[in-house]
Amino acid sequence: MLQSIRDNSKGAIAKVIVGLIIVTFALFGVESLVGLANSERAPAEVNGEEISNQDLQRGIELQRRQLLAQMGENGNPADIDENQLRRMVLQALIDQEVLLQSAESQGLYLSEQMIDQIIVRTPDFQIDGRFDRNQFEAVLRAAGFTPLMYRELLRKEQLIAQERNAFQLSAFATEQQVDRLLKLDRQTRDVAWAPLSLEQFLLQAEVSEAELEARYQAQQERFMTEPQVVLSYVELQQSDFVNPDRVSPADIELAYQQELLRFEAAEERAAAHILFEEDALEQAESVRQRIIEGELDFAQAAREFSQDPGSADQGGELGYNARGVFTGPFEDTLFAMQPGELSEPVRTEFGYHLIQLTDIRSSEPPALEEVESELRRELAQASAEAEYVAALERLADLSFSSADLDVPAEELGLEIRQTEPFSQRGAATGLASNPRVLRAAFSEELNREGLNSDPIELDRRTTVVVRVKEQIPARQRALDEVRDELEAELRLEQAEAALQARLQQLLAALESGEAFADIAPELSWTEVAAVEREQAGMPAAVNRKAFELPRPQQGAATFAAVRLQGGDQALVRVTAVQEPDLSDIEPEMKRQMAAFLATRNGQLDYQLHVEALSEAAEVKRN
Repeated sequence: MLQSIRDNSKGAIAKVIVGLIIVTFALFGVESLVGLANSERAPAEVNGEEISNQDLQRGIELQRRQLLAQMGENGNPADIDENQLRRMVLQALIDQEVLLQSAESQGLYLSEQMIDQIIVRTPDFQIDGRFDRNQFEAVLRAAGFTPLMYRELLRKEQLIAQERNAFQLSAFATEQQVDRLLKLDRQTRDVAWAPLSLEQFLLQAEVSEAELEARYQAQQERFMTEPQVVLSYVELQQSDFVNPDRVSPADIELAYQQELLRFEAAEERAAAHILFEEDALEQAESVRQRIIEGELDFAQAAREFSQDPGSADQGGELGYNARGVFTGPFEDTLFAMQPGELSEPVRTEFGYHLIQLTDIRSSEPPALEEVESELRRELAQASAEAEYVAALERLADLSFSSADLDVPAEELGLEIRQTEPFSQRGAATGLASNPRVLRAAFSEELNREGLNSDPIELDRRTTVVVRVKEQIPARQRALDEVRDELEAELRLEQAEAALQARLQQLLAALESGEAFADIAPELSWTEVAAVEREQAGMPAAVNRKAFELPRPQQGAATFAAVRLQGGDQALVRVTAVQEPDLSDIEPEMKRQMAAFLATRNGQLDYQLHVEALSEAAEVKRN
């Protein structure tokens, strides 16, 4: 039968049938592939332009790296709210797309050559001041970019910056605006203020039992405690395994020999120099010849001719230095000389140098006695790290298989400790301040199932395993427990209300024209003439309020009340306003003020432009 099929399949009709089958599968296959490729919807669309899921994921990963870097070496990716991170990055991409579309609609353009120039001039991509391709690619890899991705990012950022700069750099300020701002800035006022102490009214406040009861009954939900837990835990520390006494002399000797193999003797050269100015080559050659002929001593010549203030007084002495200290031509000449030799004039960016090599020395490897204690400490630390890792694995196995912490503690020689009660808010210090411990402490596994936690790494050298020893449910606190808190709260409210009422009474009397002494003889007024904005020696709140008050009429005053630090209040009065004489202001100050105003106007214009673009954009989030 199979042979019959094989024979018949060679006919023309069979070939047509097979061809139709192939076409059918090909069409369906293509359709299914296209369907799969298009099945993943873009996270967002801005005016019909899609923000790709690839861009979103890349942005999320870059932002996650930055957050972990800010969190330090003990940062835990689990502490990052992924939903919030996604929303934040997506909004940033939407904002970027809105601004990019606006820039492109203006016909702004950035050539490939301009992008090249930006890249080669970026200090992070340079080594010794020159662009380095390997450095460029290494930096990009560390940031999660390919060169093409980075070029596209640069293009977008620079196009957006072009439009922003067009707003900011084309803005200007008129002479009238500058004069008005200068008048306001240099204006002075005659100010007086009188403080009213909140403490005075607190002493007079009285709270009845009925008021306490009424407040307690009205706000009982405020006085519910939060659920709390008490944890038992064992703590494993790498430092517990550090024991320098266990390091044998043989281990120290082996480590010392390895250090000797790695040791490289560093040659140091003692030199002196005489520095001449850039146009003083002939003088340098003349002085060199006089030194050679014995007419001048080198140190004497350095004191007389050297333009280096740091070494001239010391006869040009530079001391012992290794390679990498001096500029290129100077160093190349110095390390090619023999002791006692005097160089020809050497040209550097500082001028011409005459260099004299006085001595050469090489550093010797340290003796075993000099490094023994350090080697012992390093070996003990390395051994402790290995033992700590092994103990950590053992702790994970034991805590997973045990019904309590007794077995892990006994096996590893650890002490079972206990925390104070704490809620999900945690604590400022201690174990309950660690976010990973908090998550474990209130997890279902520990609270309902009574399990030990997985090992929780507090830092690189400390790990704990916790379990819930006690659960303390939320409860209603009795009135007696919150009496002091409520009484203080009600007394403060009464005092603030009484203080405010007194202020309004005083303000009304002052504005009606009554004399200060008749209204409140107990007030102590501080009067200062010609007060400037942000003047030192007076409360900042009083100063701000004084310059917010309207200009007083001739022979009158304007008044206001202002809150001070700690809840105190003050009455403020302004009796006169002095305008500055702009003819006394230097032209340079006016130019600086004009530049400041123009920059501010440009920033405001661009901000309004961005807000208008955002409002008009059709944004669809999927």
